[in-house]
Amino acid sequence: MCGIVGAVAERDVVPILLEGLRRLEYRGYDSSGIAVINGEKCIDRERRLGKVQVLADALESRPISGSMGIAHTRWATHGQPSQQNAHPHICREGVAIVHNGIIENHQQLRKIQLKQGYEFTSETDTEVVVHQIYSHQAEGKGLLQATCDSLSDLEGAYALGVISNSDPDRMIAARRGSPLVIGLGIGENFIASDVAALLPVTRRFIFLEEGDVADIRREVIEIYSESGDRVERPEVESTLTADATDKGEYRHYMLKEIYEQPQAITETLEGRIVNGKVLEESFGPEAAAIFDKILSIQIIACGTSFHAGMVARNWFEGVAGVPCQVEVASEFRYRHPVADPDALVVVISQSGETADTLAALRATKAWGFGASLAICNVPESSLSREADLTLMTRAGPEIGVASTKAFTTQLVALLLLVVAIGRRYRIAPEREKAIIEQLQALPRHVEDVLKLDGDIQRLAERFADKQNALFLGRGVQYPIAMEGALKLKEISYIHAEAYPAGELKHGPLALVDELMPVIAVAPNDELLEKLKSNLEEVRARGGELYVFADHETGMNSGDRIHVITIPPGGGHVSPIIFSIPLQLLSYHVAVLKGTDVDQPRNLAKSVTVE
Repeated sequence: MCGIVGAVAERDVVPILLEGLRRLEYRGYDSSGIAVINGEKCIDRERRLGKVQVLADALESRPISGSMGIAHTRWATHGQPSQQNAHPHICREGVAIVHNGIIENHQQLRKIQLKQGYEFTSETDTEVVVHQIYSHQAEGKGLLQATCDSLSDLEGAYALGVISNSDPDRMIAARRGSPLVIGLGIGENFIASDVAALLPVTRRFIFLEEGDVADIRREVIEIYSESGDRVERPEVESTLTADATDKGEYRHYMLKEIYEQPQAITETLEGRIVNGKVLEESFGPEAAAIFDKILSIQIIACGTSFHAGMVARNWFEGVAGVPCQVEVASEFRYRHPVADPDALVVVISQSGETADTLAALRATKAWGFGASLAICNVPESSLSREADLTLMTRAGPEIGVASTKAFTTQLVALLLLVVAIGRRYRIAPEREKAIIEQLQALPRHVEDVLKLDGDIQRLAERFADKQNALFLGRGVQYPIAMEGALKLKEISYIHAEAYPAGELKHGPLALVDELMPVIAVAPNDELLEKLKSNLEEVRARGGELYVFADHETGMNSGDRIHVITIPPGGGHVSPIIFSIPLQLLSYHVAVLKGTDVDQPRNLAKSVTVE
């Protein structure tokens, strides 16, 4: 979603704000802007449609400067992408704000404000917020009180950064439903949507909690809870470094993150296995007591994380013998499910700020489900703080919008959870030992698969002129086929769909012809022979097959079939291994098509609004 950066300092903050915006580009955006309080205590603003570099070029032509300012990258929700709709928004040259979120009652507020004589210059919901703050200020209230009173008028989600020329040494920050972090400096302080934006200037952070409002000055920060009470929030020192979000030698972040997977998987496993057994304490001090009471699993997630959950359902039921349900978070809370107090709620999110997943977690608590566990990549995220138990994936920063290492580390974390809970059911010590050995060997096997990059790049050339693609998988590999289809459509803009291979005759076979590439995942498992029969149905109808096959399947390239042989290393971790070549295929097809691989159109890395 949108990215927010703000700074109050004794130096010119424009370079800090610009660098922060660049570091937030991975979130996805269509426009950007900066507003500062200049030396004459006036608000000076610059906004541009397009990349942050376009804004930087404009600031080269017309420099602005100031020791306090806010900046924003916008991802359009209300109003089309345009310079007029870009943030920051200003009211009567007196108040400027940046906003991430959606104000649900903006139409009602707009009608009232129009009657009060306020002029609207954009189509955004955000503009009602800046007018509301200005209106309260006009009643004689200070910036902090005017902002707090305005928040009580709003319905919806927001992260806000507010400045005013009537109080030029103070910046107000507030959050509800959208993440916001405070960066701590010496004689200067900052705000941002996430820590990555501020790593060049600080590694010390305070994470605002739901409903918090912060009064930020150079030397002092005061935080107020939703009830208006003064509160202290813990200071956290980030382990990330400023270069953690650099591309290094790679052409794109996505490719870098694909190649980081062996190390990321190693980090996920680190310290969580002792003497061939999963340490239940890895999930939290209360994990063992909670797991003892579990009778079923309820997984809730979105997008790629949902696909990870679908793989885990196969593991929970087929390996551990534990009933498991998987739901798309955006549908779950509106379906009004029957609460199961004996179900462990497992919520999965790379960012830990996915709005639908967060809302679903809160709904399960209200409805009376059992304890909750978050599988997440950001330890300070809302999801991590609100769940009863947490397992960090430790994947490191993932900048590319198309998730790669976050997905595979989620699968590793989920398999650890399957083992920890499954030992109470069907997983005997010998089977646990075998699964652990497969997990510990996984980084090496992923490195072996990455050596296929050249072969997959050549295969990708056959997709350069394609408009559609069909992905097939069976059993635990069906969600991997879904993930492969999602990756291809996300970054190459090829329409791609995934089906269980056994469903071909129930409709998808009608799509098969010489123009429809069919990509299949073929591990050497109990469904292999059935899958081979499904693939022959495709060949019989003139379809072109692209098969990623286990080395033991005996499948070879031939007429209208192109086989990439996957090196040894399967068992329960085979879904993780087979996801890697599909990531590489999608990447190379996107490069050939000339798309923006790391920031595909219309998409954002973190979906922090509903």
